[in-house]
Amino acid sequence: MEEGSLGSKIVLMAYWSKHRTPIVGRRSSSNSLQPVRETREKQIQLWKELILDYCRTQKIFVVGLDEDFPLFSNPVIERSLSHEAREAFLSALVSEGRAEWSDKSHKKCLILWHRIQDWADLIISFVKDNGLEDGVMTVEEIRSGIESRGTELHGVDRTILMRALKHLEHRGKLALFKGTSADDEGVKFSI
Repeated sequence: MEEGSLGSKIVLMAYWSKHRTPIVGRRSSSNSLQPVRETREKQIQLWKELILDYCRTQKIFVVGLDEDFPLFSNPVIERSLSHEAREAFLSALVSEGRAEWSDKSHKKCLILWHRIQDWADLIISFVKDNGLEDGVMTVEEIRSGIESRGTELHGVDRTILMRALKHLEHRGKLALFKGTSADDEGVKFSI
């Protein structure tokens, strides 16, 4: 990343961490896509990183294109990021495999601040750290149980967790089994 881009990202992140308010500003140029291609590419890169960082720190997994999202609007000055800019930023994340449209109309985006493989690696570490190499847990225990407190797995989106578990199942690291309800779905680890 170019030094100027890093500096811009630092400014954006410093503003957000100090004020905890949206970054959309008073100038209309900050609310829409930049017209110059090179500047627009830098803008999109910065916003991709900002969205991923923000979602990770706030444990946000789904961003709606038309919904209030703190980075996309500033109610204090009644300004919002343009629909075109929102769509461009989320589409750029999708094209890099860092997000997926979760509906056919492309209105909601599943944010992958960790790729599925990385979530799978976190699960393996979690299992080893808790001595569960040959253990059994429910899916809900992994995402909201006592053992997962203080880990990135605690509160993970169920869709992301299931995809990571299925990835590990295909690798022979665990077996998934159905319960009587979604809350009883189980995992038998064999790591």
